[in-house]
Amino acid sequence: MRSHKCGELNTQHLGQTVALCGWVHRRRDHGGVIFIDLRDRAGLVQVVFDPDMAESFAIAEHVRSEYVLRIEGIVRDRPEGTHNPNMSTGQIEILGKHIEVLNESETPPFPLESDIEVNEETRLRFRYIDLRRTAMQQKMKVRRDVTRNLRQYLDDHEFFEIETPYLTKATPEGARDYIVPSRTHQNSFFALPQSPQLYKQLLMIAGMDRYYQVVRCFRDEDLRADRQPEFTQLDIETSFMNEQEIMAIMEEMIRRLFKDIIDVDLGDQFPVISYSEAMRRYGSDRPDLRIPLELVDIAEEMKGVDFKVFSGPANDPNGRVVAMRLPEGGDLSRSVIDELTKFVGIYGAKGLAYIKVNDLATGVEGLQSPIVKFAPAEVWAKVMAKVGAQNGDLIFFGADKIGIVNEAMGALRVKLGLDRNLLTGPWKPLWVVDFPMFAWDEKAQRFTAIHHPFTAPSCSVEDLVANPGTALSRAYDLVLNGTEVGGGSIRINRTAMQQTVFDILGIGHEEAREKFGFLLDALKYGAPPHGGIAFGLDRLVMLMTGASSIRDVIAFPKTQTAACPLFNAPALVSEEQLKELGIRLRNPAGKTEKQD
Repeated sequence: MRSHKCGELNTQHLGQTVALCGWVHRRRDHGGVIFIDLRDRAGLVQVVFDPDMAESFAIAEHVRSEYVLRIEGIVRDRPEGTHNPNMSTGQIEILGKHIEVLNESETPPFPLESDIEVNEETRLRFRYIDLRRTAMQQKMKVRRDVTRNLRQYLDDHEFFEIETPYLTKATPEGARDYIVPSRTHQNSFFALPQSPQLYKQLLMIAGMDRYYQVVRCFRDEDLRADRQPEFTQLDIETSFMNEQEIMAIMEEMIRRLFKDIIDVDLGDQFPVISYSEAMRRYGSDRPDLRIPLELVDIAEEMKGVDFKVFSGPANDPNGRVVAMRLPEGGDLSRSVIDELTKFVGIYGAKGLAYIKVNDLATGVEGLQSPIVKFAPAEVWAKVMAKVGAQNGDLIFFGADKIGIVNEAMGALRVKLGLDRNLLTGPWKPLWVVDFPMFAWDEKAQRFTAIHHPFTAPSCSVEDLVANPGTALSRAYDLVLNGTEVGGGSIRINRTAMQQTVFDILGIGHEEAREKFGFLLDALKYGAPPHGGIAFGLDRLVMLMTGASSIRDVIAFPKTQTAACPLFNAPALVSEEQLKELGIRLRNPAGKTEKQD
């Protein structure tokens, strides 16, 4: 039907007769000459219809936005002074000779190219229209290019692309499973995989050596702003490589990806910091290193003061007191500080103490804050020296349980860095290593796995049993601009260690056999040392395209409530289907309303 794509024409095609197909992007009538910007996936081209082609001109008069056309015409130079540098085809135009309406269109529910904000649910309900927009087409192209580049790199490095099942067994991996009833095995259920974790470990035991897969994963998580119930990850596993070797080859892959796709040089070697250092300096295990602000511990200075808000956490083994210097922050108004106080309250902080540094030379008299009176001048002098305060700065303080201080002050650090444009560069990658093996769940009074229960510790079985709370894992996360884009670890490859980890997590032998018997058995048959990593493909593409949400780089995403407005899913199913599956509906726990 067509000889060329709209966006690929240029001066090399001058004088050629071409056939194009696409959508009417814009139609303009200028003094008896009709201009149509025709659009396809490759871009736009301007088509001109003169009145001397009466039949075609008449049809062109009646076409409207988003009509689907087939046009034949001759490529010619645009007249002097009408070149459009904003279009790849801006030096040429098509003199239309024949036009055919392949399909008409109603007025779209929203304009495709404008600055008008469109409600996201409307965009998703009419996603097939939204995806026609140039910005969305470009994002989908980058996603295609990213996937192709990653595949090529891994193929060149002798990785096998192997598919793993979508219908599998429910296993605890930190989020709820999506459950799929089995008609042929009544009262039994499959689960959609949260990741191919166990399958890829079995592939290593099977001798596949290097595996990868661009795979869909499913997690029935509580609602969060930028999470999806189904998402895509690049899943990778290797045998006979330690964490340094895995990190090196993956770093090379990501460095090449950014250079090839968006011409960004991420540097020769990514910095590596420990989890404990990241939490101490930035309050986060995924710090944005573009922001120069840091948290400074001042518990020692505050242990003896009468101000219980500070001295209490300072003397509590589970407490933390920190200060954070905002250079030249003294210009912040009280109303802005009040808004920041509300902001940290989201993360559990009871308030936000601060000191404006007016004149350090005058000692405590040069410090402006309601809290100055609660500690001796020499204490404040030590604090100011420790944070490197300068005249005109604003010092923020956090004092509470460790988790609350880290979350609140870590989030404040990022907000101030972005709001005040303190970024020191466009891209800052890093590896975070030496994560704890376990976290203590106060409510459940038991340990939980920081990554997953198949992550290897960096100590022996005996040391792990003796000190589970301080044990470190052989895990590593790749962080870029404050976003975790990849996470991995060396895996457990011995049955005794795997059962020990299960024991610490409260998974007894009987439960372990029921849920993971296949893995425990496989580990007995010469399981090699192995490890891997998974990259969030949606997050990578989001960062590379400058999108504000992963929903903008997924063709058909769900809303923030995990629903699909386009298909109106999830939806009820018929009584016949439920009966065939042996399922009877009942209200979820805590709900009394009946389902229609």
